Amino acid sequence: MVKVAVIGGSGYTGGELLRLLAIHRDVEVTLVTSREYAGKPISLVHPNLKGFYNINFSDFSIDKIGNKADTVFLSLPHKVSMNYAPKLLEMGMQVIDLSADFRLKDPEVYKKWYGIEHPYPDLLKKSVYGMPELHYEELKNAKLIASPGCNATATILALAPIVSSNITDDNRFISDVKVSSSEGGAKPKEGSQHSERANAIRPYEATGHRHAAEAEQELSIIAGKQIKVSIVPHAVSSIRGALSSAHLWMSQSYSEMDIWKKVAEFYRGKKFIRIIRGNVHPYPDPKYVIGSNFADIGFAIEERLNRLTMFSAIDNLMKGAAGQAIQSFNISNKFEEEEGLKTPPLRPA
Repeated sequence: MVKVAVIGGSGYTGGELLRLLAIHRDVEVTLVTSREYAGKPISLVHPNLKGFYNINFSDFSIDKIGNKADTVFLSLPHKVSMNYAPKLLEMGMQVIDLSADFRLKDPEVYKKWYGIEHPYPDLLKKSVYGMPELHYEELKNAKLIASPGCNATATILALAPIVSSNITDDNRFISDVKVSSSEGGAKPKEGSQHSERANAIRPYEATGHRHAAEAEQELSIIAGKQIKVSIVPHAVSSIRGALSSAHLWMSQSYSEMDIWKKVAEFYRGKKFIRIIRGNVHPYPDPKYVIGSNFADIGFAIEERLNRLTMFSAIDNLMKGAAGQAIQSFNISNKFEEEEGLKTPPLRPA
């Protein structure tokens, strides 16, 4: 039984971690922190978890963890996790960070996108990017796991089979990502309140979204050459889910079966990838992955232009955050990969 602490447990991602860990057979959650709600029951913030936990939120300090945890999930804002991860690692704990603090390998790239010098460049090299479809072997026994961003996850999973093949000669891609309101977090702010968000289809960070750095890093590794990706997110009024539509021009004419075979070959044996083709709903739709850790992958060919669009649909709080983090945790600790994640998507949702 692994003792687990969730640092920053009052937000949407922290709540999803707790929801999944509550049914994980190999885990005991021993500490959940929240500065705002310290001393108060978890169900006060997450009423869906009433009856699942008999511990309250605690204040967080490194000294309080002591021997309370073997693994620590850091569900903290960007630039905050880096203040705690090194000490936790020194204390012998496994750290799974859900912020962007350890995702990028190059300190200069980190500085470009996040505006500060990374204080622990050595840990950037040691961390494992927590996408099991790409880094399964590296995740085994990993001590520092950097869980990917949601829009990066959707984009990478859409494009990975393409950059690994000779389908296109181009090394530049555009990923149009429709994102739900829960990506904005639990704390309301201008633009994320229901009255402002409902019925909206609103581009944001269209001049450069930080998750592009992750996508470029990972896709370049797969391709063996420099890949450039522009991610343009669009806020929509759904509560959960993200859909990437990634566009490219093919180097020659390929049939639908050609593309299907390449995608199926790349994702063969990957437990949480589902290839969508020829159903009543012929393309991936976040509506049909809600509440699950699945990523639905599909595509469309416009023969007139020899254009291929790859689609990837995820639940941003699951495969885009908490679910993927627990999937990586399972692999690193030699548990069944699906433990705590064996939940079919909700329908209707």
